[in-house]
Amino acid sequence: MEDLKSPAAAAPANKKRFFIPISVKMITITSLIVIASLASVAITASHFFRGDNELRALEDTLRESTLISGKVKSDLISVAERCRQTMSKTVEEYLKSSGKEPSAIYADALFHRDPGIYYISIVKKGDKIPLVELKNQAAGAIVSSDFNTLLKSYQALIEKTFKGEEVLMNPSAYFNEAVVGMAVPFEIIEGKESVLVVFFAMERLIESIRTKGFINSFMVSGNGDLIVHYDPAMARSKLNLSGNPIVKMMMAATNPNGNTFYVDESAVKNLGAFQRIGFTDCAVISTVPETIVFQQVTRLQRIILFITLIALGIAVIFIYIFSATLTSPLKGLADAAKYIQKGHFDVEVPAYTRDEIGMLGESFTEMARGLSEREKMKDALGKFVNKEIADLVLKDAIKLGGERKDVAVFFSDIRSFTSLVENMPPEEVVEFLNGYMTMMVNCVNETGGVVDKFIGDAIMAVWGAPLSHGNDTENAVNCALLMRKSLIEFNKSRGTKNRPKIYIGIGINSGPVLAGQIGSQERMEYTVIGDTVNLASRIESLNKPFATDILISEEACKIVKNKFVVQPMKKIRVKGKKEPQQIYAVLGRKDDPSSPKTLTALRMLVGIDAPPPGSDKDKDAIFEGKELKYEIID
Repeated sequence: MEDLKSPAAAAPANKKRFFIPISVKMITITSLIVIASLASVAITASHFFRGDNELRALEDTLRESTLISGKVKSDLISVAERCRQTMSKTVEEYLKSSGKEPSAIYADALFHRDPGIYYISIVKKGDKIPLVELKNQAAGAIVSSDFNTLLKSYQALIEKTFKGEEVLMNPSAYFNEAVVGMAVPFEIIEGKESVLVVFFAMERLIESIRTKGFINSFMVSGNGDLIVHYDPAMARSKLNLSGNPIVKMMMAATNPNGNTFYVDESAVKNLGAFQRIGFTDCAVISTVPETIVFQQVTRLQRIILFITLIALGIAVIFIYIFSATLTSPLKGLADAAKYIQKGHFDVEVPAYTRDEIGMLGESFTEMARGLSEREKMKDALGKFVNKEIADLVLKDAIKLGGERKDVAVFFSDIRSFTSLVENMPPEEVVEFLNGYMTMMVNCVNETGGVVDKFIGDAIMAVWGAPLSHGNDTENAVNCALLMRKSLIEFNKSRGTKNRPKIYIGIGINSGPVLAGQIGSQERMEYTVIGDTVNLASRIESLNKPFATDILISEEACKIVKNKFVVQPMKKIRVKGKKEPQQIYAVLGRKDDPSSPKTLTALRMLVGIDAPPPGSDKDKDAIFEGKELKYEIID
């Protein structure tokens, strides 16, 4: 690794070095940083200029929509008022003439003054056809249209007018020409409410909403229907714009106006504003693309960016030359960090510079030495303490004392261990045990168990403490079967006088225990104690008289009987238990077709000799001193 030296080759850590603060070095490039600062100031100014432009654009758009709405309202009121006066006189004469054809004198005068008005009618509430209708014959093909059918299609809107509202309609698609329809309350005729309906050319309103600048405007009804558009082709289409964000905002707003930025269906960002007309429920919508709003801002930003790039280019040249005094030591530190990350702590970072970077290198070397010592301690601790327990202890999750837990307790023991090792040197005994224990402990770890302790050649393990995996007894039996399989493979290379085969007995019991840190504040050991533990130990010792390798208690069998093939053995009476205990030999898993089906097949598989017929082994009574340890019951 480049720039890393062994501790012997490095300079002494306590040697005094001539110290030059890094701040002194940075002073030499202040003039270059000023250039970058100026660029930052320019960018900031551009940002605020953009914000100011945005605010002005919002105000201009809202002002435009307000001005247009005022003109549109004035136009609509003017048309409605002229038509109302004309129709008032016409209806008055029509009623006096007892229903004769209405006079066209007043209508002709109106149509002459305003040829853009195509049709006027009065509709009484409840009537299906107009009471009086007047058509501008100079309008050509439009007046030949069936207005009664058209009025029926807008019946729902016209009904709103009987409630005192003014409504606008866009029947352009019906006429194939840009036309606006308007219905306003008229007066009581013959005891009934009536409505004035007018159809007129949209051009007057298009002229009102058309602007010379970049702002485009259109008018929609309260439910989003397009009423007037600056593009006549769009106006002739029957569109509903309720999905447009600015239209949607207008429909939901309680205020008469508002503005916002939004993205339209073409993924173009726009600035939009709306202003309710105040006459009918319509509103004027004014929009302008964001690119146009910020066109000058974008141009200014490009100029600033070009100048900034030139200034930064010059600055980079000087900074690059100077940075070599910083980057080389920092690269060495980075390489050292990667080296440590791989688990190598024999790192020495030389201090090339006499400043803070040099001090950092020396501190880094000291840190590596400390990590090395800590890693050695951690490795040593891991050999004596289970990882899960160590993690819980470090988190202070295990306190002095204990707690009741339901667990599976496991004991295993090498059969005739004393006779196996009596002629072996101590070194070989240790080597043999270490190899055997490593193989067995791997089985415990693979199945989620925790090795509680080693008792000579015996192993005590627990499933369910300190943490339970939900199927602790099954995991314990799986561990026993895995040990059986591993030992069969292990014994294939053994069988000589110096390398005898190994046979083990395993006992498993499930039940409540007291689990926790047992001991004093100075020295503690995580373990489990209780009658469940004692019975598991007794069960393990029964493998010898029963000529088996895995025995489980009745409590354990109840939990796993659906998963494993078991064979009941003779009942036993053990110390501390009044009632006889039923135990079971485990043959294998039910879902494993290769498992032995009988106890005889199991003995042949693992190499255990069956007890001869008439043997007294099954009637053994084992004592601890004068107290009964266990007794096999016929």
